[in-house]
Amino acid sequence: MSASLLTTALDLAGAGVPVLPLRAGKLPFGNCSACRDNACGGRPNMKTAGACVCPAPCHGWAAATTDTAVLSSRPWAGAWREARAVAYHPGGAGLTVVDLDNASAIAWARGSLPPTRTVATTRGEHWIYLGAMQSANNVRAGVDVKSSISYARWLGPGTGTMADLPDAVRALIVKTRPAPQHSGVAVSVPVSAGGRECRHRTPAYLERGIAMAEGRIAEARSAVHHTVYRVFLAVLSTHGRCGCLTETHVQRLFLAAQAKGESPRHCTVAWANARTALGV
Repeated sequence: MSASLLTTALDLAGAGVPVLPLRAGKLPFGNCSACRDNACGGRPNMKTAGACVCPAPCHGWAAATTDTAVLSSRPWAGAWREARAVAYHPGGAGLTVVDLDNASAIAWARGSLPPTRTVATTRGEHWIYLGAMQSANNVRAGVDVKSSISYARWLGPGTGTMADLPDAVRALIVKTRPAPQHSGVAVSVPVSAGGRECRHRTPAYLERGIAMAEGRIAEARSAVHHTVYRVFLAVLSTHGRCGCLTETHVQRLFLAAQAKGESPRHCTVAWANARTALGV
C-alpha cells in the first residue's frame, strides 16, 4: 500500500466523508472472525454509516467511518497494507453518485440530467449530487445509482459545481423498482394444510432464519449468483409454503444480495426461479 491511500482517507474523513479501504478488484474486506454472521450489527440493510463496530473494516459500506483515530488504528493497519484504493459511503456524506459506465450512458446523462460535479472513471464518469437516496444498480443501460447502503471508489474531487439531487435521478428508482421494491414477484403463499398455526410464525425462529440467510450471502467470496440462488431456495423451502414470509423479509434478502453486487433484476430472477423449482 502507498501511504498516500491512508492520507487520502484521513483527509476525506476530516471533511466529513465516511471512508474505507478496498482490496484488489475494488472489493471491500470480508467479515472478521469477531463478527461472523454480522454479529456486530453491521448488517447490509442498516441505513447508517459506520454501523459496523468491530475493530476491522469488514462490512463494506457499513464499515465506512469518519473517525480518523479508527482509520489509523492498529486493527485497521492490515487492511491498509493490502488496500488498493479508497472508497466512500456517498449516502453517509449526504451525496448520490450516478455511475455512468460507458459513452452511451454519459450521452444520456448530458441530455437528461442537470450538470453537476463530474469525476472521470476507468470507463465512464461519476456524476455527484448533493442529497442522499436509495441505491440501485442497472437503473438503465450502463447506469447505477450509489448513495445509501453502497460505496463508491474515490477517484479525486472532480470538476464542476455540485448540484442538488434532482427529481430526475430519484425517478430512476421509482420507474425501475416500483413498490413493492425488492421482490418483483408476489410472495403470498398458501397457509399450511389444515389451517394449523405455523411454527415459523414464532418471531425468533423466522428472524434467525432470515439473519442466517443474510449472513450466508454476505460471506460469499465467489460464485455470488449461485450463492444467492441457493440461499433463496433454502429460505423458500423452509418458509415458503406457510405464509410466513412478508415483503420485509424478501426486502432484507434482496438488499443483502445487492450489497454483494447483484442487480435488482438478478434478484428478481433468482427468487422467481427458486419459487418455480419448489412449486411455491
